[in-house]
Amino acid sequence: MSAAPLLVLASVISIQFGSAVGRTLFDDLGATGVVLLRAGLSALVLAVLVRPRLRTWPRAAWRAACLLGIAVAGLNLFSALAMRTVPLGVVVTVSFLGPLTVALVQTRRLLDLLWALLAGAGVALLWWHPGPSVPPAGLGLAALAGVCGAGYIVLTARVGGLVPGVGALPVSLSVATLVALPFGLTGVRAVVDEPLLLAGAGSVALLQTIFPYVLELLALRRIPTRVFGILASLNPAAAAIAGLLVLDQHLGPVSLAALALVTLASAGVTVTGGAPRSGPSVMPAPRESSGPPVPRPRSRPSRGSRAPGRAAWPRRWRRHN
Repeated sequence: MSAAPLLVLASVISIQFGSAVGRTLFDDLGATGVVLLRAGLSALVLAVLVRPRLRTWPRAAWRAACLLGIAVAGLNLFSALAMRTVPLGVVVTVSFLGPLTVALVQTRRLLDLLWALLAGAGVALLWWHPGPSVPPAGLGLAALAGVCGAGYIVLTARVGGLVPGVGALPVSLSVATLVALPFGLTGVRAVVDEPLLLAGAGSVALLQTIFPYVLELLALRRIPTRVFGILASLNPAAAAIAGLLVLDQHLGPVSLAALALVTLASAGVTVTGGAPRSGPSVMPAPRESSGPPVPRPRSRPSRGSRAPGRAAWPRRWRRHN
């Protein structure tokens, strides 16, 4: 049996347990302070690992990478703010609708209407019967995170057509750091008095961004993106488990039912979705949660750079499913 699915599962677990660990730092660093440190540390590490060739980038690539960074910042800031009052599993379930909507919009089949209705029913359950542990304001913040998640998916596809390989990752994360700076700077000052908090923030960066980046990069060499998408659909369930084990968050029957419906819809649209005409690829990127993978255009190498198919994106990654 291939180890690639296990790598994706490890990535899912790492992301959601990283979110839970980050939540434990909110009292000391603030929700936005955790986001700022995570983005900044991740940008620094990935810049060393990836070393993008910035001199070869066209102006359109810079613009797209900056917009992607804004989307990443919005996704993580709204998710963190929602997590202050809403259980982690519910936040991930609601924000998961952004990437799922993008995947559904790209199809024109009646079967996909079923998946949309299932996902909509799951969120409707949360809105109509949220329970005392799920305030509507927190659900609204999670929904805004989902909007940013949809923008992140679309912009990732745009960046993928302009920048070879994964060179946009450190740039987009640097932009996300600048966006989060005015919101998280006050909380980050606590690191001066308690330097150990920096180690905690570093562990969040490793769990939520760097480890998943490496694991998914390895997995996508061995499995089709459709299989990747099915496994990524387990993120809401993994978030609920992480919330239970790390944060002692117990979800009620309604929240669990909503989680199951959204997870089923995400897996369904991934399983039954038609293969794209051009070879799909998924760029592992910093995020609060993984969504159904959306095919992106093949990278067009800039003048003087190597073709991405020979370097960071081997041909077998882009096979049809």
